[in-house]
Amino acid sequence: MLVLTLSVIAFALYWTWRWRVTSRLKPPAYPGWVPLIGHVHLFIGDSISLWNIVKEFSYTSLKMGGVISASIGPRTIYVVTDPDDCLTVANTCLQKDDFYNFAKPWLGEGLITGTLSKWKHHRKLLNPAFSQLVVDGFQGVFNSQARRLVKDMETEVGKGPFDHRTYTRRNALETICLTALGVEFCENSVLNSQYEHAVEQILNMLMERLQKFWLHSDFIYNWSNLKKKQERCLVILHNMSNTVLETRKAVYLNNKKNGLEASTGIKFKAFLDLLLELSTEKGAFNDLEIREHVDTMIAAGHETSANVLMFTLVMIGSYPKVQERIFEELHDIFGNDDRDVTKQDLSQLVYLEAVLKETMRVYPIVPVTMRCLDRNVKLKNYTLTAGRTCLMLVYGVHRHAMWGPDAEEFKPERWLNPATLPHSPNAFAAFNIGRRICIGKSYAYSSMKTTLAHLLRHYRVQADHKKMILKLDVVLKPECGHFISIEKRYNVNL
Repeated sequence: MLVLTLSVIAFALYWTWRWRVTSRLKPPAYPGWVPLIGHVHLFIGDSISLWNIVKEFSYTSLKMGGVISASIGPRTIYVVTDPDDCLTVANTCLQKDDFYNFAKPWLGEGLITGTLSKWKHHRKLLNPAFSQLVVDGFQGVFNSQARRLVKDMETEVGKGPFDHRTYTRRNALETICLTALGVEFCENSVLNSQYEHAVEQILNMLMERLQKFWLHSDFIYNWSNLKKKQERCLVILHNMSNTVLETRKAVYLNNKKNGLEASTGIKFKAFLDLLLELSTEKGAFNDLEIREHVDTMIAAGHETSANVLMFTLVMIGSYPKVQERIFEELHDIFGNDDRDVTKQDLSQLVYLEAVLKETMRVYPIVPVTMRCLDRNVKLKNYTLTAGRTCLMLVYGVHRHAMWGPDAEEFKPERWLNPATLPHSPNAFAAFNIGRRICIGKSYAYSSMKTTLAHLLRHYRVQADHKKMILKLDVVLKPECGHFISIEKRYNVNL
């Protein structure tokens, strides 16, 4: 009897010790847990309230050491805002969360939504299409499109506040079609406007499905009105990508038949040309896979750049001293000349790039990345359990303590001195983090810097970023309060 009693006591002490050790390894829980539903009630509402809860989760995570847990019914999720822990998760678990499957009817197995095996294989094949040499070859298009935007916005001079996102979206869509896809749709305004509206709708639908947890089930979703609405959008979205693909494929095959190169170089090719070559000569992609990559490139390439430009112009218009310093830099490089921006000029636009980076730090366009944990992940202070979802909140990463006490402030100057930047390169995650970083990073910087260099040589901008009310529709965007007004600068030789 004594042996049995001692054995029970020893067993109890062992499990008490094991529980305490394990508990120390588990991240602290977000407050507000409710029996049975966990934190589900916090996510109910519109996309504005969803953005507000993402911010709350970010700040709570930062206060509690950079990692917290929450419950969606019986399901546990982790929220990570520590930059180094985010990198650990991002490089350990490369598979995206099941939420990305909601977008597969639209984007299929493209680089954003594809399974891990597809992503690894296709990313390696597609990397050459976005090398710096290829991006440099697009500089002429970046300049002509920037001039087009300057001209289009001229109708707004002196008329007070207007929605410039309308202009940046259209211009970015045309630019991605002209460069990465090699197709011109500048005159096809009906197709462009329908596509833009459909993208806006489907992003909103993705978030609505995320928030309505009963629609996570494909069986229930397939009977819903939201599914019917999605199907109508997909007709428009796939019509755009099919039109792009058919147009470029005809040119490619005709050039091949006549012994001509479809793009400007042999070794480095534009995105769609590379896809077509790999498809026809090596059988690397079938027609469906090509369309899925085209869908991904059109959607991601224009929506993100357009929104970054929109936010950047709002911030420039809100800080007169920042705007004047940009103009001084532009004047030092260009004088009063309205010449094109060269790739050499881009490297000299140091302060303009700092403003772009600071805007993306304050307003990260993709503020949430979700990964499926296919194994236990050991972080600096905690261990995340396999089989659960991890949310890496870029908004929180960009406000981590390593940014200093002025992390909430818009200060482009911080980017000019390495001593004022965080010691960890992972603290800036505007283009994602780790091995699945955005393939179009160099493209985005070259395109946006060229566009801003043209716009700010011609126009003085006014805005007030404090009026902005933001929402989360997969990407961060304004609901209202983001309008700018422009006035003509008269010291540029037109």
